[in-house]
Amino acid sequence: MLHDLALEGHGVRLVPLDPAHAEALAGFVDARLWAGMSSALPVGVDGCRAEIDAARRAPGRLALAALDAATGEVRGSTSFYDWEPRVPRVEIGHTYFAPRWWGTANNPACKLLMLEHAFETWGCARVALRADTRNARSVAAITRLGATPEGVLRNHRLAPDGTRGDTAYFSVLPEEWPAVRAGLRERLGG
Repeated sequence: MLHDLALEGHGVRLVPLDPAHAEALAGFVDARLWAGMSSALPVGVDGCRAEIDAARRAPGRLALAALDAATGEVRGSTSFYDWEPRVPRVEIGHTYFAPRWWGTANNPACKLLMLEHAFETWGCARVALRADTRNARSVAAITRLGATPEGVLRNHRLAPDGTRGDTAYFSVLPEEWPAVRAGLRERLGG
């Protein structure tokens, strides 16, 4: 869905994902990075443009480009999705970053900005995150955020190659948010 949400802090700027980001994303999106995603690998600039277009058209999804706040370099993308304002709940996912940003403060910074917005602006009663159980890197990253594991939905995912996979679900609730926020701030150096 088209939106104007922008968030900034901790060296990261999150802005609406736009076709202008396709060329930068195409520079690092590959099969290793895309492993565990439920859509087909976007190949080249045209593939990234198509992926961006699909993200922008998806109802209840606010797709964001993650940029270096100082240089404007495109680090990757992440989204709010399955947003239900009347409930209120949202999921955070469709996340991918250039490998050079893996294991850095980038993901915790993006998630802190997004969780702050979800809880402190939207007043969410639940924020969920999920990953294919075969994607150990993503499952570990979600665990390090401080989200509570809820379990595994078996045979829940359909990969582009037709194989089925399990989905690990995590969530953060309002009463857990202060501790999660403190943990993320500590990881970001206070």
